Amino acid sequence: MAGHTENEVTIAAPFDLVWDMTNDLANWPDLFSEYAAVEIMERDGDRTQFRLTMHPDENGTVWSWVSERTVDRAARTVRARRVEPGPFRFMDIRWEYEETPDGTRMHWTQDFAMKPEAPVDDAGMTARINTNSRIQLDLIRERVERAARERQPAAVRAE
Repeated sequence: MAGHTENEVTIAAPFDLVWDMTNDLANWPDLFSEYAAVEIMERDGDRTQFRLTMHPDENGTVWSWVSERTVDRAARTVRARRVEPGPFRFMDIRWEYEETPDGTRMHWTQDFAMKPEAPVDDAGMTARINTNSRIQLDLIRERVERAARERQPAAVRAE
């Protein structure tokens, strides 16, 4: 049985800002609290291959892997997959963006399966992803909304 998660957040900011900030891979360590480093390995049009390195976990283990993302701004979607799956048999992620009256909704869908020798099974990883996604989405919302406020003219902020 495979794992599946869906998480989303609505960010009170225009689509262009949300898209630009959340797809600026080089700045992910400033956007996400879990990533220590990003190394862009290859860019080919809308596809980017990159290495993510996390901060050490509770046991001091540093996890790192290569992923590939393909952005489609016109469709407002991003597809990603782990090229080096590590403890996963596979990990596929889809990001969807939608403009709403309250801002921009960002929806994450993750489909995956853990290897039998992985430190957690599919159910355990589902719980971890759902817990951590909420933390990361809240951080992203706060950081993008702060950037949106900082970009407003002073007269608008004073109202």
